[in-house]
Amino acid sequence: MQPTVEDVAREAGVSRQTVSNVLNAPERVRPETRERVEAAIAKLGYRPNRLAQGLRASTSRMIGYRIEPVHPHALGSIHDRLLHALADAGRAEDHHLLLYTADDPRDEAANAVALHRAGAIDGVVLYGLHAGDPRPPALLEHRVPFAAFGRTGADDGHPWVDVDNAAGTAAATRHLVEAGHRRIAFAGYPKGTDVGDRRWEGWRSTLDAADLLPGPDLRGEDSVATGARLAARLLDAPDPPTAVVAATDTLAAGVLSLARERGARLAVVGFDDTRTAAVLGLSSVRQPIEAVGHAMIDALLNGPPAVRLLSPELIVRGSSYPL
Repeated sequence: MQPTVEDVAREAGVSRQTVSNVLNAPERVRPETRERVEAAIAKLGYRPNRLAQGLRASTSRMIGYRIEPVHPHALGSIHDRLLHALADAGRAEDHHLLLYTADDPRDEAANAVALHRAGAIDGVVLYGLHAGDPRPPALLEHRVPFAAFGRTGADDGHPWVDVDNAAGTAAATRHLVEAGHRRIAFAGYPKGTDVGDRRWEGWRSTLDAADLLPGPDLRGEDSVATGARLAARLLDAPDPPTAVVAATDTLAAGVLSLARERGARLAVVGFDDTRTAAVLGLSSVRQPIEAVGHAMIDALLNGPPAVRLLSPELIVRGSSYPL
């Protein structure tokens, strides 16, 4: 792997900001400190990210971000948290957000290229990358600096930050196993969605590690109605599960609602820790969205981060009671 700014800072015994100053404003650094940093750069073979340096030196100080459409069936969204985190991190770096809409990923990339060519933005933040995503190659082709939330699977050419989705559902499943549950089902997105598949992998691998047979694996669109429908199928089975790991709080809310309506004792854990989860007393996996937002702005301005994959946290509430 290419050495990072953090590696240089560690080798020279200085802060990351000092390394950045040596690269971008050496007159601010004392000569002896600058020599130490330059020696570390030479020793490690560090090569500055020229796109990031160009973005820092630009004049618009604006970073583009496409506002995601609101899912009509979702109970909550992480986009508000992410938008606030991006704005907060950008302001600390003397940059601000320019928000725009787009019809689809290709239109988003075209808009970003047009805004960059017009000098309206210096770079862009992408949300929700997936395998075969058309946005990174389009932006790389037109030399538009960007950082991404998510992975394509072929991401060596650009900085990205992601949440370890598999680790999140693994923590949820492990929590239910430790609570005595042995028949644990999964309610998730249709197969083929990167995030949904990773969340499924965390559930399945944890059951395998515990030497437990996986419970039913049911999929559908992200809605409360789908969650309720999946719950009905689970509870009507000859040997129903005692617990469910859901890929989202929306699906989990549907499962929990149907179980309560029937008076069934079914432990449920969701994902995203939306405000709805707290209201329902729903255990859920909380994504570190604030850290993601700050890491993406930092990656955009300073190059690929040392830590790209951030760990989520399981928030335990009353819905994941022991068997």
